[in-house]
Amino acid sequence: MQTKSIKIPGPDHPITIEKSDSRIRVSISGRIVADTRDALTLREAAYPAVQYIPRKDVDMSLLERTDHTSYCPYKGDCSYYSIPAGGERSVNAVWSYEQPFDAVSQIKDYVAFYPDRVDSIAE
Repeated sequence: MQTKSIKIPGPDHPITIEKSDSRIRVSISGRIVADTRDALTLREAAYPAVQYIPRKDVDMSLLERTDHTSYCPYKGDCSYYSIPAGGERSVNAVWSYEQPFDAVSQIKDYVAFYPDRVDSIAE
């Protein structure tokens, strides 16, 4: 059995997490899925910035947990949700690190959305 590697963010792979100054609203099929002023902006290496939204500001009743999972050596195990209202396009549209590694512990109880799997992520 192969063990998963754990990596610590550093100069070769920086990760920063800051409170967003913006109001973030996520919509699909005419419905607001998330609306918050408490988002966290995660910047990782050369990847585009990602808005993590607290679950308390997400209409979790519009999401369905899937069996899909992934692993990031910097953040940990990742779970996924689909948004049925978005149809096939919105399968596994939402992800969450439910037990993130200590280096990114701020994103616990937050979710993020793939921009191409929802209608908009407006700031």
